[in-house]
Amino acid sequence: MWLDRFAAQQQPGRNNSPPPSNRSSPLPRRTSRSGGISPYTTSQQQRPGISPRGSSLSLVSNDSSSSLLASSRRANGSALRQSTTVDDAPDPEEVLARILGPLSVDVAPAQHSSSTGITEEDLELEFDFGGLSLRELAESDDADQLETVDTYRPQTVEDFERDKAKFEELHRSIRACDDILNSVETNLTSFRNDLAAVSADIESLQARSTALNVRLENRKAVEKALGPIVEELSVSPMVVSKIAEGHIDEAWIKTLAEVDKRAMAHKKNSQQQTQNKALADTGPLLEKLVLKAIERIRDFLVAQIKALRSPNINAQIIQQQNFIKFKDLFGFLNRHQPVLAGEICQAYLNTMRWYYLNQFTRYEKALLRLKLHVLDKNDVLGHDDSPTTRRTTLLSSSKLAPGAPPHDAFNLGRRIDVLKNNNNLAISSYLAEEDTSTHYLETVFRNFNLALIDNATAEYTFLAGFFSPALSYGTISRHFTQIFEPTFSVGQQLTRQLVSETYDALGVLLCLRLNQKYAFELQRRRIPSVDSYINGTGMELWPRLQSIMDAHRESVKTFTNGLGTKQPTAAVAKAASAAPHVVTQRFGQLLHGILALSTEAGDDEPVVASLRRLGGEVERFLEGWSRTRFGEVEGRKGKRFLYNNWSLVLTILGDVALEGEGKMGREFVGWVEGLKGKYQEDG
Repeated sequence: MWLDRFAAQQQPGRNNSPPPSNRSSPLPRRTSRSGGISPYTTSQQQRPGISPRGSSLSLVSNDSSSSLLASSRRANGSALRQSTTVDDAPDPEEVLARILGPLSVDVAPAQHSSSTGITEEDLELEFDFGGLSLRELAESDDADQLETVDTYRPQTVEDFERDKAKFEELHRSIRACDDILNSVETNLTSFRNDLAAVSADIESLQARSTALNVRLENRKAVEKALGPIVEELSVSPMVVSKIAEGHIDEAWIKTLAEVDKRAMAHKKNSQQQTQNKALADTGPLLEKLVLKAIERIRDFLVAQIKALRSPNINAQIIQQQNFIKFKDLFGFLNRHQPVLAGEICQAYLNTMRWYYLNQFTRYEKALLRLKLHVLDKNDVLGHDDSPTTRRTTLLSSSKLAPGAPPHDAFNLGRRIDVLKNNNNLAISSYLAEEDTSTHYLETVFRNFNLALIDNATAEYTFLAGFFSPALSYGTISRHFTQIFEPTFSVGQQLTRQLVSETYDALGVLLCLRLNQKYAFELQRRRIPSVDSYINGTGMELWPRLQSIMDAHRESVKTFTNGLGTKQPTAAVAKAASAAPHVVTQRFGQLLHGILALSTEAGDDEPVVASLRRLGGEVERFLEGWSRTRFGEVEGRKGKRFLYNNWSLVLTILGDVALEGEGKMGREFVGWVEGLKGKYQEDG
């Protein structure tokens, strides 16, 4: 709008056509389609001294529009190519010329006429007056408003000067915007070039990535095929250094396992017909490395075996710390040098054979220093211990040898505690040598055999853990027997020495029960190699127990035969006592002890038959004694005497009779009760 007012300004000093009437038509101005000047636009007048093109604001300048129009014609997108589009719009200069009018003579040589004619096209326009006539429209307020809006008054110099600063500021702003747009254009151009370079780099990287993926897949396939072969053939310098110079520990064992794996693979591959150069190159190195490992293993094991021969050494500590932890050494040695492994094994067997023999020989001597109760042939059941021929002493005991400690050959007492005691520790050699108390023979037997089976268990467990799976369990059992054979001989010799001359039936039976207990314990521990020793010990004890029981029976038989058949006189029968005989007391105590030790035994043991024979002999003795002291056995006093004796036996049996445990106990308790009831009828 301000352009229209600027164009309509009249300059002083020139004759121009009079301005149009103040009352202009309310119709909208329309530009002629033929390109002429609108009849409603005043002709442009030139002010004195001011060129129409001399303003700081050049309306026809193409400084800013050129870049904008050019940039608008650039193609958008990332195709990175600039496309040109033909513009069918009219020329901007022509449009400005139609708006502002013809140029002045100074600027444009071909100035258009300033005539304001009305064409036929203007007459053909249809106007909408809102249902009003022209007069009504002119007199209405809307007409004033239209006049106010559409009527242009000429600008004065003062108005122009007042608005000049605004226009110049607007021009500077447009220039600044144009500069900014030029900078944006430069940045966008640079960004487009950079984006094109990045796109090219991405395409290059994609191509390289695809190529690398293909190469990676190919290498994985090759590595999968060749990896195991290379692993079997390669030996790192670290492995060689560790085997040759490293300290033998857990890490050395792991390195040895790696060398063993490669050596076995090389041995397997060398047996094939086709061999490659890598296999031929690594073969000598592996052989030398294996030989070096064998040498170091030999020296290590020999040093440990020598340590076992040191005085006052605990072999089990060395076995656990220096042998079991390195049991793979013997397996490696047995696979690569079986002859040397056999020699090392034999050296160990000889050393331990000497070790156990020496230790148990010393322990046997220490145990034999214990004071023991001596039970000889004077402690048999029918021995007469009275100073005269009187044999009716009630509840008497055996006489003691001069200087001998007191003991009871027929009373079990607390001796059974050695069987029921849960203490699995044997007395040490030092304590045995310092002990001044007196013991029975089962004490020595228990301590020696308890120590023996504990050491045998430890040794068999070590042999099975160290030498297997290199050696079979049959071979290990033979090695165990080789080690303990002399020690077992010492144990059996000690057993024979303890029971060969004794008449302690309860002591020998206690040794038998201890031997059976150790047999069950060895079965629980799964140590079958000691069974031969256990069986041999039992073969030493059972015959001796039978011999002692026969000695008791023979003594009673001899006693019975010495009674004679002479009938007593009335005075002798009257003076005779009906109290139980000492043989009855001894028999009751012996029977109680045997039954208490046989609660879990069957009726097929040899002691059962011996006890039956002994009981029958005691029964005949009591009947013979009653006959020689009271006349007829069926007499009143004789029956009382027999009733009292069997009552004493039943009383001694006591807890065995009440508990009734074991087949043997029930059998003999019933037998004694039958004899007691037999003589109770008339008693």
